[in-house]
Amino acid sequence: MLVGGKTEVFKAHEKALNAMGNPVLYIGDLGKAAVIKVITNMLAFIHLVAAGEALMLSKRAGLDLGVAFEAIKQSSGNSFVHETESQVILNGSYNINFTMDLALKDLGFAMGFGREFGVPLDLAGHTYQTFIRAKEAYGGDAWSSQVVKLLEDATGTDLRAPGFPAELE
Repeated sequence: MLVGGKTEVFKAHEKALNAMGNPVLYIGDLGKAAVIKVITNMLAFIHLVAAGEALMLSKRAGLDLGVAFEAIKQSSGNSFVHETESQVILNGSYNINFTMDLALKDLGFAMGFGREFGVPLDLAGHTYQTFIRAKEAYGGDAWSSQVVKLLEDATGTDLRAPGFPAELE
């Protein structure tokens, strides 16, 4: 749980917050938790595009996608996004319960923060453009993980592998 606000208010309610979530991270003044939330989502979307490229490269190189998934999971290339969203990509459902519109909203906020704080966000900018193309292709209500379908369509190659769930628990 990410918390922002006055320190004394956080301290007064810390016990209740700990009962609702774990870990509870006090980020700072009001609005700071929103910034870090956008940053973590920005990283997740960048990881998602990267995971799609890694899986497509694996498939086109003739690797078994189940084995490639596990090799990435056990390596320095692993991420939470790979461990979760790659599974519903490999299943073909793409069901991550997070839409393209929501991803674009958060990426837009990230780009705004980059301008506000004077930080060039090259990877986030490229990822934002990729998500815009995915929304144009599949619609705003499509699952955000369908951004990887752009690669599938461009290469005429699907990323299906047996044994992966249609939805994450």
